[in-house]
Amino acid sequence: MANNKDMQPVSGEEVETDGIYENEWGREETLKRGDEFPYDPVLGQTEWELTSLALESQENEMYKDTKANTKKRMHLDIGTQEQKD
Repeated sequence: MANNKDMQPVSGEEVETDGIYENEWGREETLKRGDEFPYDPVLGQTEWELTSLALESQENEMYKDTKANTKKRMHLDIGTQEQKD
C-alpha cells in the first residue's frame, strides 16, 4: 500500500493554482486558475500533479487573453515591500 495519501486533482476538476502540471503518464500542461484539468487523449480521466509554479514572466503570457474577473496573483517586491501586478 502506498505511503502517500494525498489526493491529486483529476481531469474535469477546476485548477486552483497557476502552474505546470504533469499527469501520471508524464504529459505536461501549463494551466491557470479557473481552467479545467484536461482529459488524456488515450486514458481519459487522469490525475494531475503540480510540478512547478508559474513564474511572474509566464503569468503575463498566461493572462493576456483572459476574462475580466480573473486577475493575476499580486507579487510583493521583498526589498521595498511594494505590491506590483
